[in-house]
Amino acid sequence: MNISESHYKELVIAKSLLENPGLAVKISHFIGTPIEKGLALLPANWNKNIAKVTEKSLMKASEAAIFTMKDIPGEASSNRWHKLGAAVSGGVGGFFGLTAIAVELPVSTTIMLRSIADIARSEGELITSLDTKMACLEVFALGGTSDLDDSSESGYFAVRAALAKSVSEAAEFMLTKGITDEAAPLLVKLISNIAEKFGVQVTQKAAAQALPAIGAAGGAIINTVFIDHFQDMARGHFIVRKLERLYGYDTVRTAYNLLPNNTH
Repeated sequence: MNISESHYKELVIAKSLLENPGLAVKISHFIGTPIEKGLALLPANWNKNIAKVTEKSLMKASEAAIFTMKDIPGEASSNRWHKLGAAVSGGVGGFFGLTAIAVELPVSTTIMLRSIADIARSEGELITSLDTKMACLEVFALGGTSDLDDSSESGYFAVRAALAKSVSEAAEFMLTKGITDEAAPLLVKLISNIAEKFGVQVTQKAAAQALPAIGAAGGAIINTVFIDHFQDMARGHFIVRKLERLYGYDTVRTAYNLLPNNTH
């Protein structure tokens, strides 16, 4: 099935959002210094701790963020308000330094998940649908560097394929049993898979915040870049999903993979 010209243009936009500069590049550009310097300043046990913090943040966000939103598919998303909220929480995190990340990250993750759901809704998704909720969580796994980016399969579809089994298991269980304690292990498994990818990007954010003289203003800017990055991932992801509803998964994936990687 041929994709219409206007939808093809949307797919080009989606790929340019999903496959272009990662978060580390964007943050380095904004602060004018490579974040590698900040990575060296992170505490020795950072990786072990951040895994717990990212998982907890995603779990808290998934419980709170989407369930209070009204179902109005196609309503324009309010990206600015969400950016402002993330900037404020990032400013607090920047002011108190790395010690605040365990407090700040659940707040900014919840704001980001609401923003992601808002974008999903603007692309015609039903927020009350379990499939949409799972797709919103998937966004946190997108947009990092991938070892698979050089293969014929894009980084974006490779990540979705890697998550597909845990997404369908969690969704299937929750459809029959609802969100109960019994469903928790499957949801935890999914969130833990997503947290692995998300943790890499949280580490990049923390590395930038660890640089001397970043302070509260820098923390706010870094968090704005952080949410902006995931808003881009969400926009690309939900454009692709919208086209998949129209043309089917295989048609869209084939057309997407045939597009050049640098689609700016």
